[in-house]
Parts: sequence; structure tokens; C-alpha cells
Amino acid sequence: MAETSQAQGKPRWKALEPLRDATFRNIWTASLLSNFGQLVLGVAAAWEMTRLASAGMVALVQTALMLPLMLVAVPAGAIADMFDRRKIAMTGLAFSTLAATTLTLLSTAGLAGPRVLLAFCFLIGGGVALYSPAWQASISEQVPPAQLPAAVSLGSVSYNIARSFGPALGGMIVLALGAKAAFATNALLYLPLLGAFFLWRRRHTPPRLPPERLPRAIVSGLRYAIHAPAVRTVMLRAVAFGLMGAATAALTPLVARDVLHGNAATYGLLLGATGVGAVIGALLVSDLRDRLSPEISVRIATIAVGLMVLTIGLSHHLLLTMAAMAVAGAANMITISMLNVAIQLSVPRWVTARSLAWYQSSLTGGLAVGSWFWGQVTTDHGIATALIASAVGLLLLPLLGLLLPLPAAMDADVGLVELTNEPDIRLAITHRSGPIVVEIDYRVEPAEARNFYDAMLALQGVRLRNGAFDWSIARDLGDVALWTERFHFPTWQDYLRQRTRFTQADLAVQAAADTYNGLAAGERILRRRLERPLGSVRWRAETPDPQGAPTLGIYAP
Repeated sequence: MAETSQAQGKPRWKALEPLRDATFRNIWTASLLSNFGQLVLGVAAAWEMTRLASAGMVALVQTALMLPLMLVAVPAGAIADMFDRRKIAMTGLAFSTLAATTLTLLSTAGLAGPRVLLAFCFLIGGGVALYSPAWQASISEQVPPAQLPAAVSLGSVSYNIARSFGPALGGMIVLALGAKAAFATNALLYLPLLGAFFLWRRRHTPPRLPPERLPRAIVSGLRYAIHAPAVRTVMLRAVAFGLMGAATAALTPLVARDVLHGNAATYGLLLGATGVGAVIGALLVSDLRDRLSPEISVRIATIAVGLMVLTIGLSHHLLLTMAAMAVAGAANMITISMLNVAIQLSVPRWVTARSLAWYQSSLTGGLAVGSWFWGQVTTDHGIATALIASAVGLLLLPLLGLLLPLPAAMDADVGLVELTNEPDIRLAITHRSGPIVVEIDYRVEPAEARNFYDAMLALQGVRLRNGAFDWSIARDLGDVALWTERFHFPTWQDYLRQRTRFTQADLAVQAAADTYNGLAAGERILRRRLERPLGSVRWRAETPDPQGAPTLGIYAP
């Protein structure tokens, strides 16, 4: 009977299950405090800007906080995949702390004008942007895979619990002690999270190959995102949602001041209502994922956001506006969490941080550009017009799902597979030798040509997102059963690196193509060639050939 009761109680607490892990719980709790500080900063900066500048400049506060997440998140994601994620997170937090402390000192000295305020919001956001991909990618190292969706949602819950009370707290601090006290609070509340990461004893397994250079790592992440349909779809949906939905966050200070005729405390109450709704929405994500497909969930949530933004645009009553913002907050969080979970469950470990960074960059880029755009609309046509236009855009957004539907299943087998068949290399090469050309022959019955070609197009995506270039498939003119697959790598090390990136899902795609191959395993022909072999031949006839020159094994440095 006790077991039955426990089984029945498990789904109820499924959303909180990751908090049983001490490391995740400590970092999550500390992140709650840092999120309080971030929101106090946002309230103080926005309200201070209403005193110092125009409506367009007020909207730019949101842009200054969000734009770094678009610009810095991509290299930050590459760095987080290349090095120890714990240290990268600590570096970002330390930078934000330093920037927040400097802003406090400048504000105390009376030197924090509109441009200075925007600049330091940008710098603080830059540190958070460096921290964020490393933190999100490390969640899967702290909880079991089955708890990952709940853990991702709890990360959002942390922010939105803070948003429930942080803005009100920020408003009270600004009213009682001034903006400089709010900036100081922001700096102090980063410190517990720095300490939590410092105390985390992360097991960092050094890779068998040297890390990629930063530009190459960024390109590798981008190529993976472009050639992975799930990631590409989520990125496009995120940027569209950010563009249409940015009006609410950007214009809330003006709604509080000009529509509701309130003060900083009113602004805090509106953001608090949004935060309460977002917490409820985040706690519903696990249950919604069990009951509905991601696409249906996102469509319903987007329509709900549109209806609530329309209500906010037409309302002149505080309670009605707060209720609408609470529902919008819940629907916003469901959409964002669903997109985030889709990324986390559809990419392998080697590119997790980069994929999350591209997703985050897409979402926050949409929010940053949307905040500027809706600010301009407000300047020219008024707050109500901007909010109503945003609502119409959100209500039309589900139509995008007809063209770019989210994947129905987001838990493909992305576990990495170690290849055991080492290349047979007899030519003296180094890790920088290249380009490397790979050719693979297939013998296919002519009646199966169409099916084989379709299977190879699916394999093309695997090759390209794992690091290959210039993929092609050719059919012999004289022997119609003979097909040759061909692709390049810039260097030998790049070839070795792509061999470490195969997942179970990738091998399944390769196996599907192999079902049409009439060559037995022992007869299959795979050629690896050095395309410009100048260094492998003698410069002069009298130059001796190298004797016993070493070649690189698959995991050699």
C-alpha cells in the first residue's frame, strides 16, 4: 500500500526531483539570489532612465541587458564546450560583479548618466552571457538524464521566483535608498553563486584531442546548428517569439508610469505578477510535456501570450493588468522552457553549450531587436498601439508552426559512441596535415537507387554537422550499381575529431544507408587521402625517405 502511495505521489513532485541532488540544489539556491540581484538592477536602471531620458532610451535598458546575450553567448558557448564549464561560469560571474561594483561607485559619485548606465548594463549582461551557457550545459552533469527536463524548468523557476519579488524589492530599494543602493545590491548578490561554483567538485575529463581554436569552435557549433533540423527549427521559432513578444518586457515601465499612473513600486508589482505566473508555468512544463506534444504546447502558450498582451494594451486598471501579466508570464515560460528542453535533448555533449548559446542568442537577439523596435513604435504611435500590434503578431505566430513544426520526439539517442576501428595510416603525417579527402564506395541495386539516394541525403546532414565539408555523392556512368560518397576535412586532426562525435542516432542513419549496400563488410572500400601531399614526397631526388617516421594514431595529440 505504501509503494502504491509513493508511486502515485511521484508525478506530483516530479518537477522538484532534481533538488535532491546537493550540487544542483546549492547552485540553484545561489542562482536564486543572483537572479534577485539581476532583477533589482533591471528595475533600478529602467526607473532611473525614466528620470534621465526619453521613452526610447527606457526601452534601450532592456536592449542593453539582452544584447550581450546575443553577442557574447555564441563565443561563450564555444568556450564552455572547450574548457572546464565550472571555471568559465565563475569567470563570467566575477566580471559581472566587477562591472556592478564599478557602476555603484559611478552612481554614488553622480557620474552615471544615461549612456554610462546603458554601457554598464551591457557589461553586466556580458558577464551573465559568459556564465549562462556554461551553467545550462552543466545541468546534465548534476542530475540524471530522466530529470533533465525538470532541472531545466527549475532553472527558469529560479529566475521567475526572483522575478515574483525582486522587482518589488528593487522598487522599494530605489524609493527608499536610491538607484545606487540597488546597484550595490546587484553586485553583492552575485557572490553566493560564485561561492557555489567554487565549492562544486566537478569531474572534468580532459578530452583526448586538443581543444579547437575559438574561431573554429564557433564555426563548428554554427555548422551543427545549421545542419541539425531540430536545432535550426528551435532557433528560428525562438527569434520570432522574441521579436513579437519583446514589447511587454520593454514597455512595462511605461505602462506603470503613463498608463497606470504609478511609480517604481507599481512597476515592481507588475513584474512580480509576471514572475508568479512564470513560476507556475515552469512547474507545469513536465506535466505538459507528458500530456501534449511540444508543438501543441507552444502554440497554445503563444496564443495565450498574445491575448494577454492585448489585454495589457487595453487595460487601465492595475489588478486587471497584473492578472494579464501573470497569465502571460506563465505562457511565456512554458514556451521558452519547451524550446530549451528541445535543444538539451536533441544534441550530443560535445556541442551542448554551443547549441544552447545559439538558441539563447536567437531568443535574446529577438528580444533585443524587438525591444528597440517596440520602443520606436511607442515613441511614434503610443504605448497602446505598440502593445496591440505586438499582440496581433503573437496571435499570428502559431502559423509559423505549420512551416517549422517542433520535433514530436525530443529524446533521440545522442549518446556518443567511441569508434574502435583505427585508420590504417602508413604515410608520415602530423595533426595539421591536410586537406584530408574521404571516399566510400557503395554497390546498390539499380531498383533501390531512389531509396539509397534519400538515405544518403540524411547521412549528408550527419557528415556536415560533425565536421565534414564539401559532401557529395556520385554515380558511376559505366557501372550503374557503383556509387561513391566523398567529403573533406581541413586537417587530419579535424578528421580525428569528427570520429569522436558520432552518436547512436548518427550510426542508425549510417546503418540505414548501409542496408542498400551490396558490398560485404570485408569488401567495403574506404579511401583516406592527403589532397595536397607536397610534404610527403622528397624535395630533391637525393633527399632520403624518412625511415620509420611516426604517424598519428586516432587520439594522438
